[in-house]
Amino acid sequence: METSKLLEKLRPIKVKANRLANEHMAGAYRSVFKGRGMSFEEVRPYQDGDDIRVIDWNVSARSRDLFVKLFVEERELTFFLVLDMSRSAAFGSRGMERKELIAQVAAAHAFAAIKNNDRVGLIIHTDRVAHFVPPKKGVTHVLRVIRDILEFEPKGGSGDAGEGLSAAVRYLMSVTKKTVNAVLISDFFVPDKRLPDVERALSLARQRHDLTAFFAMDPLDDPKARGENMPAAGLVELEDLETGAARLVDLSSRSVRERYGRQASAGRARVETLFKKLSIHYEHVWTDRDWVPPVNRLYLRKAKRKH
Repeated sequence: METSKLLEKLRPIKVKANRLANEHMAGAYRSVFKGRGMSFEEVRPYQDGDDIRVIDWNVSARSRDLFVKLFVEERELTFFLVLDMSRSAAFGSRGMERKELIAQVAAAHAFAAIKNNDRVGLIIHTDRVAHFVPPKKGVTHVLRVIRDILEFEPKGGSGDAGEGLSAAVRYLMSVTKKTVNAVLISDFFVPDKRLPDVERALSLARQRHDLTAFFAMDPLDDPKARGENMPAAGLVELEDLETGAARLVDLSSRSVRERYGRQASAGRARVETLFKKLSIHYEHVWTDRDWVPPVNRLYLRKAKRKH
């Protein structure tokens, strides 16, 4: 992608990223994604109310006055974006396509990370791990990460996102030994047969890493989640973007629309139940709605849990 085209695509993303920073995410981000320790910075004279446990007795003895140690948080965090860019990401009935939504939310997180001098890494999966960028710092690196997301096109394979999600989480465990903060962004269409494998992978990752999940949703993915009904659109050919299989569905039938709604809601609920079981915070972002408020909600909620 040419630099001019990349910058053009980045403009609306940076506007929304700045909205996050100007609202609550910047503070919530620092509160949620804290450093892993404290490092000594300097000493200063003791003041009333200081904790006696931080008195530097060696300096105090030499100066014949009380001094305390000051510490700063060692941020040096690693932030991984784990993105589902399988063929179903190309779908969008209203607003933008799912892959554009995923790219925008991921880019905003990347900008928030470098603002805090954190390293950013990238794992893209389809039905398997398809692309990996080792974590680094800096604006140039983040622009490379965003460029890779925007230019990614799935190739081959006709598996499912559940299979790819498990593979991506296992890959995350293999490429990093230290604790990282990982944001999973996907439609989370996980077939029942894949749920046990997904649960095993997430359960192991959750023991070491801080995981956060965003459901990248189109209005037709689960109309009931929005208090809506499937439109009575008559005969419609529906195609499975993962496998290419197509079938003719009569959406003028109320029973067909209701069955579709029940199945969609049940599939989403199973994954949400799994996230709750594993204490993984999640939120829904939609292709036709502003995704800034739900992202803020999640981090404010997560920050409160930390205190």
